[in-house]
Amino acid sequence: MIPEDLRYTEAHEWVRDLGDGLVRIGITDHAQSQLGDVVFVQLPAVGDEVTAGASVGEVESTKSVSDIYSPVSGTVTAVNEALEANPELVNSGPYDEGWMLEVRLAEGATGLPDNLLDAAAYRELTEG
Repeated sequence: MIPEDLRYTEAHEWVRDLGDGLVRIGITDHAQSQLGDVVFVQLPAVGDEVTAGASVGEVESTKSVSDIYSPVSGTVTAVNEALEANPELVNSGPYDEGWMLEVRLAEGATGLPDNLLDAAAYRELTEG
């Protein structure tokens, strides 16, 4: 399951362009399946500044703890508070109710970074 309308990182995060310089971020179906049952998600606070490529939180599963990396630079405008009580939403709906955070792109950003993968390139990465 790799939605065509999203962009992806090699570290298995996805980005949805919401328009007006706002993006939504989560981890991919591939990532959640590798993690196993998600039991805890740590996210940044609204208002925090994030930097592309830097860790912005963690996903803890029954198997391991993995960092979440921001694919973009900007300011956190929302976090998915439902994950606090129901972290398993990351497993059941990684592209919809399991989203993690929204970021307003940094001043001067003209869109998503060029280094993000389209669905075909991400499919190649994960299916080899």
